[in-house]
Amino acid sequence: MNALRYAYNTNGLTSHRLDDALALLADTGYAGVALTLDVVHLDPFAEDAFRQAERVRSRCDELGLGVVVETGARFLLDPRVKHEPTLVSPSAEGRARRLAYLRLACDLAEVLDAEAVSFWAGVPRPEVDREEAWGRLVDGVRALVDSHGGRGYALAVEPEPGMLVEDCDGWARLAAAAPGITLALDTGHCVVAGGYAPEEAVTAFAHQLGTVAVEGMRRGVHDHLPLDEGDVDLPAVLRALRTAGFDRLVTLELSRDGHRAHQMVPRAMATLRAAETAGGEEAT
Repeated sequence: MNALRYAYNTNGLTSHRLDDALALLADTGYAGVALTLDVVHLDPFAEDAFRQAERVRSRCDELGLGVVVETGARFLLDPRVKHEPTLVSPSAEGRARRLAYLRLACDLAEVLDAEAVSFWAGVPRPEVDREEAWGRLVDGVRALVDSHGGRGYALAVEPEPGMLVEDCDGWARLAAAAPGITLALDTGHCVVAGGYAPEEAVTAFAHQLGTVAVEGMRRGVHDHLPLDEGDVDLPAVLRALRTAGFDRLVTLELSRDGHRAHQMVPRAMATLRAAETAGGEEAT
């Protein structure tokens, strides 16, 4: 079985300059970085965003780091409303703004030589008919695939608890309607949404995986925790990924722990290595 490659999400390194964060990850043994485009790290709307991306790619090459591009910044498009607008927003202008941003993220991903670009559906407003929202989502994803699919990176849609696509079955429905996407599987979300145990989801969707995230999470509670907390069977997840031959980056997202990243970055790596050992022992 292949060795897994780990990355840490920059949304959990918001108290670090990006260059310092990259060096910390490389020195701790990570193989990559999950780069959340945001006002803190590589603002995609900065005038020199593409020059910044070139510098980041050069620095990652020096450090031996791969890249996954993440697009889930909280207030990047609207400084007053978290995660809005989305591909399911009632406003055509809002949906167009989200689509334009995703296309920009894909262009930056090419410069960064990223393995994947991850994005999510969005939360439909209570007054909006869900099938109407679904049609908007399908139209937006198809448009993104038409303009940016088939490049060197995977276009990966992440099921997110509470969003229109909140579990793996929802992703499968979207993939049938908008061919050309892969699955951005956050294994912690599986214990929130139900349907599949995290390791079962890895096995069931092994051939559709564009990127995978791991973290601790408690059953039914959408709160990203350190890997050694919560209800995820991490050794089983890592064993399933190795068995599936998954060779892309496995990312870790602790977006609320940026203030203690100097502790969490090495703690997470130690937990991953211990889980690999435990998973290997269980498999023999």
